[in-house]
Amino acid sequence: MSSGVEHRQGDSKPSSVSVTIKPIDRLESRGSQVESYEMANESASVPPVTLTVDGFGTVKHPKSGAEETVKRFTWQNRHGMSVQVITYGAIITSMKVPDRTGRVDDVVLGFDDIPGYQTKNNPYFGATIGRIANRVGGGRFMLNGIEYQVTRNFNNRHQLHGGAIGFDKYNWEAHVDGTVVTLSHLSPDGDEGYPGAVMVSVRYQLTEDNRFEALFKAVSTKPTPINLTNHSYFNLAGHATGHEEIYRHVVSINADKITDTDSDSIPSGKFICVGGTPFDLRIPRELGPAMSKTVAEGFDDNFCITKGTEQGRTFTARVVHPHSGRVLEVYTDQPGVQFYTSNFMPDPNKNIRPKAVNAAEYYDVTRLEPVVAEGASDPPIRGKAGAKYFKHGAFCLETQNFPDAINHDNFPSSVLNPGSEYVHEVVYKFDVLRD
Repeated sequence: MSSGVEHRQGDSKPSSVSVTIKPIDRLESRGSQVESYEMANESASVPPVTLTVDGFGTVKHPKSGAEETVKRFTWQNRHGMSVQVITYGAIITSMKVPDRTGRVDDVVLGFDDIPGYQTKNNPYFGATIGRIANRVGGGRFMLNGIEYQVTRNFNNRHQLHGGAIGFDKYNWEAHVDGTVVTLSHLSPDGDEGYPGAVMVSVRYQLTEDNRFEALFKAVSTKPTPINLTNHSYFNLAGHATGHEEIYRHVVSINADKITDTDSDSIPSGKFICVGGTPFDLRIPRELGPAMSKTVAEGFDDNFCITKGTEQGRTFTARVVHPHSGRVLEVYTDQPGVQFYTSNFMPDPNKNIRPKAVNAAEYYDVTRLEPVVAEGASDPPIRGKAGAKYFKHGAFCLETQNFPDAINHDNFPSSVLNPGSEYVHEVVYKFDVLRD
């Protein structure tokens, strides 16, 4: 298992850069319509990383109603990995990664078009979340002696993921420099009840060695809380393979405690040491059996990352899908990571549950999809290429400050003051198991 600090590569640009800009059709919603499989091409004649820019339909500004063109950015490296991001919500829509045989699969959940991302049952697939990721207890906080009431979009009691119109609902501005894409968004003073105008950006980059890096930054005109994250949903067996394959993933998280929460996932301010509990993932554990030992039969918890003094980007988590051989490692400079196993995605028959021991027919079952009766009250989410997404069909590793930090003095401060800069780094590093 990897551990310690993630060493950053130099900022020098690759010796060979290829950027292609395709015409953007403002009226057409672009996206894959059929699922296909590719094989990695590691030819030395291919540039280390290429970037293609095209269109992904249009959206209306959530407040002004103005029609805006959505751009899509596609990175490809010569080892077969590709990533797609759109300006709407600064969303990661696709991550295609080779398995141990070279077969390439898309390992993040999402939609084929803009209407998909705007459906009410979209659980923030791939989105950039802000101003505050996770929850704000009671939808209120005190800052410099002033109480602020922000929008309450979670059970009409708390705020979740930035409120009714969070950063994920806007079409961000884009700037391209070589194969580095920076997306930016201006959140005005009073937005969703928060003080200060905030300029936020996220810089995305794919490297030759299968790392996808995100660098979040923000500045503000007034003291205001900030806690950004990316909300990608991963399934290393392939985005459409469902809960049975998620249960077979092997997970380890570099954390010796979690934040204690109530039934609404609002922190109490206390911590729980993971030793001797189902939350002890410091040693790699098969995910399904680990989930079965929790009260909720799934994870939705902030793990407090174990870091050394003055340590920056740190090993956070490692996830392995043994059958495909795919490996995902996450590194961040943030103090926490929300580990979520899609507990609130559809379960039409109310029978999706992890077991203490995974099914024996490991190599025979690769896609076990629930049969859903016509007119079911909790139908599956219709995803890319006709995929049906259900409960426990993916996991999230949302790097972040501790949830509701603005309301807990013993948590790392989430306040961004004028003249200071919020910085948040996260790296998704993909690899394969080697015999």
